[in-house]
Amino acid sequence: MKIKLPEGVYRLKADPLPIRKPKKAFNRVAFAAAHVVADALANADPSGPPALDWEKTLAYRRHLLDLGFGIAEAMDTSQRGMGLDWPRALDLITRSLADAGPRAARIFSGCGTDQLDPATARNTDDVVKAYLEQLHAIQKRGGRIILMASRALVRVAKSPDDYVKVYSRVLAEAEHPVILHWLGDMFDPALKGYWGSASFAPAMETCLAVIAANAAKVDGIKISLLDDGKEITMRRRLPAAVKMYTGDDFNYPALIAGDEVGYSHALLGIFDAIAPAASAALTALTKGDMRKYEALMAPTVPLSRLIFRAPTQYYKTGIVFLAWLNGHQDHFVMVNGAQAMRPLPYFTEIFRLADEARLLPDPELAVRRMKSLLAVYGA
Repeated sequence: MKIKLPEGVYRLKADPLPIRKPKKAFNRVAFAAAHVVADALANADPSGPPALDWEKTLAYRRHLLDLGFGIAEAMDTSQRGMGLDWPRALDLITRSLADAGPRAARIFSGCGTDQLDPATARNTDDVVKAYLEQLHAIQKRGGRIILMASRALVRVAKSPDDYVKVYSRVLAEAEHPVILHWLGDMFDPALKGYWGSASFAPAMETCLAVIAANAAKVDGIKISLLDDGKEITMRRRLPAAVKMYTGDDFNYPALIAGDEVGYSHALLGIFDAIAPAASAALTALTKGDMRKYEALMAPTVPLSRLIFRAPTQYYKTGIVFLAWLNGHQDHFVMVNGAQAMRPLPYFTEIFRLADEARLLPDPELAVRRMKSLLAVYGA
């Protein structure tokens, strides 16, 4: 099977991985940050409140749960704060928890301050109030918490101590241990200087101080800095009961596999796109089959590095494109019109790398859809 791309004729490998439900739990905690499916037929302006296709959005979460993953709900992969506002995020969280039924305990949901305009935030009390509004709403629905970074906190904090105080006040009201989220400014430029410093070392010390002061309330921390060395440095400083969740979409295979000192669990946006390969690899890792784990993970890394290339905040476009190629949704339209945020060569290279990684389960469908996108571009 072959297709004519602008770069030349590409002959597909067309050897998709089988999609199998794991028979037992992985030996790493693995969350997939899941995307949302827009309602392409809604009479909604892309710059306004988003309209979602709830059937397809929830079906994709069931697909991820079936493959053994937990769900990181209403995070940046869902275009949270970049098209998906807090009222719609809460609707998503509510529906996702209800749809999951007995599997709802495997869903952790993003709790932030995005209903608070950073420009109107006056002080840390405003930030705490916004965090607690979301925390209480999620917990009322039986949800567990991922405590997201706050743009408003960056604006009003006068010192690292303000971060410690804000987090301690919010964590005091958590009903279950939460996952903290340190999101780097490559994902969200408004978060530059989080934890009170633009430099990693002092920022890490502040973050570790928050964890130490609230250890019983912290399940773990996800860091998304795209720097494996920084993650390993911090991982070795964490209390024994606190997990490191890699958010490194460039270096995840080695970080999850670990070293002689320890390993990272996972909370990754790329797991949305590479779910069959990641599930099979984590199954192999659980069985101690490192050769198979590495063989399955290695081809996904070039794909992930492409999807998350700079400007990194537009990685959702690649995630949704691959979901469309693979038949998980009927169109390639995104919340906030984000499908327009990457050029055509980005999509053709995703197509090729997904085939190389055996992540096109229906190659004929993927070819048809790739051709339809090429036609839109006049190629």
